[in-house]
Amino acid sequence: MKVILSSDIQGHGKRGDIVEVNEGYARNYLLPKKLAIEATKSIINEYTQKLDREKRLIKEEKENAVELGKALEANCLTIKVKCGDGKLYGSVTTQDISNALKELGFDIDKRKISIKDTIKATGMYIAEIKIHKDVSVKIKLDIIPDKG
Repeated sequence: MKVILSSDIQGHGKRGDIVEVNEGYARNYLLPKKLAIEATKSIINEYTQKLDREKRLIKEEKENAVELGKALEANCLTIKVKCGDGKLYGSVTTQDISNALKELGFDIDKRKISIKDTIKATGMYIAEIKIHKDVSVKIKLDIIPDKG
């Protein structure tokens, strides 16, 4: 009997797999515990359409992330900070970078931004932004003193 697994079953497959199992195993164990559903032609057709839709959405998300990455790489982010003699009063954090990006119109969460070293002096730095699981970009940071 063909079934579509609703959860991972050791020895049979992972969630979403269409597998062939013994009829008794399916009727007495998998189906009553809702670990699988019977794979009729209509259900298989719906399932494949759902998979195609999910793949298309994932592809669109990645394409949007690549476009956003190109837009981010084109900018040099300038951050004004209070400092004395070239040393900052504190440090530039990922939250500061996120706020500066928001001012440019990019809504990037601070948890997606990483900096190799702490920024405690003025100058040029590089920050990495992980936009998508497969897409990350490096942006230039220009830390300048605030003269106001």
